[in-house]
Amino acid sequence: MCALLVALSNPAQAQQPTKIPRIGYLSGTSPSAIVARTEAFRQGLRELGYVEGKNIVIEWQSAEGKPDRLPALAAELVRLKVDIIVTSAATLTRAAKQATSTIPIVMTNDTDPVANGFVASLARPGGNITGLSTLAPELSGKQLELLKEIVPRLSRVAVLGTSTVPGHAQVSKEMELAAGALGVKLQYLDVLGPKDIEIAFRAASKGRAGAVLVLASAVLYSERIQVVDLAVKNRLPTIYFRSEFVEGGGLLSYATSFSDLDRRAATYVDKILKGAKPADLPVEQPKKFEFIINLKAAKQIGLTIPPNVLVRADRVIK
Repeated sequence: MCALLVALSNPAQAQQPTKIPRIGYLSGTSPSAIVARTEAFRQGLRELGYVEGKNIVIEWQSAEGKPDRLPALAAELVRLKVDIIVTSAATLTRAAKQATSTIPIVMTNDTDPVANGFVASLARPGGNITGLSTLAPELSGKQLELLKEIVPRLSRVAVLGTSTVPGHAQVSKEMELAAGALGVKLQYLDVLGPKDIEIAFRAASKGRAGAVLVLASAVLYSERIQVVDLAVKNRLPTIYFRSEFVEGGGLLSYATSFSDLDRRAATYVDKILKGAKPADLPVEQPKKFEFIINLKAAKQIGLTIPPNVLVRADRVIK
């Protein structure tokens, strides 16, 4: 009876609404271009009991492919007083970092968050940023092994990459070790801008490369149609760092599963909402990789994929 009287005398205390967490999601491209990834993030939230519009609100902000809009979009999320900002690329993380040093930032992926200056170390980030990294230097060694299986007599591989990308040196070191074990010589071709792509393929042909390995690079990703076309034109078996190349006509990709990273980003959101500090949450590295083969692309360059390789593919495009 006393408790009821207290509640009636202080209705504000009795009817305090539960605060619904507000998440800001910052992306660089149009929402339609990353539907699979944003849906993976939503799925991760649902698995943890969060339903958008019911017990969590997501403020979606997209630069629509215009990087100059990022500072304003990040500032808008700060103005909206979101509880957490989720970013889907290094440029977006940098924009969010410049906009706030207090609101927690969760990276869905980053090539090398230490080299990019986002965290002090993977084990102890130390600031307001944490999340997931795509850093897996051993990946290039596995890509090289797959090329050797597909082209057994392979002796020379042209490696297309961008030397200014964080982690490039570490990846190259791992690849050299794999190349030595496989008896393959590597020809490094630096692609700093779109104009370098055709020059690189000419150099690969001149250097008698039997295949091409494309390393993670924003330049090569944005120009992936040109890269795929030149690989086919030069009849060079090529393995890529993202599935989008293969979906666009490329031969092979062995890559980090970005949708898995997006799904796992939800666990960081959950931990932070429950009181964890980004500074204390270790940055995680990839756990799931996807191997995709495009048989149409193989036919175009007159290549037969061995059955023992085909059966290991997560997806085959026919």
